[in-house]
Amino acid sequence: MDLAAAAALGAALAAGLAALGAALGDALVSFKAVEGIARQPEARGSVMTTMFISIGLIEALPIIAVVIAFMLFGKAGH
Repeated sequence: MDLAAAAALGAALAAGLAALGAALGDALVSFKAVEGIARQPEARGSVMTTMFISIGLIEALPIIAVVIAFMLFGKAGH
């Protein structure tokens, strides 16, 4: 396996695992938010706001991972 193929495999693996981690994180945050709203409906606004902020921060992880993977993939081509 040459260096470009290994770099492509590593980039795909990094992006895929980051996406999997973000999906699990989003699912857990959403689950707990729905559970919290079901238990205390009057706190819906603050729970939803916190949920959206948390999901936004969680989604930053795969974006950063993809950027780093592409940067490393570009360096491996030289």
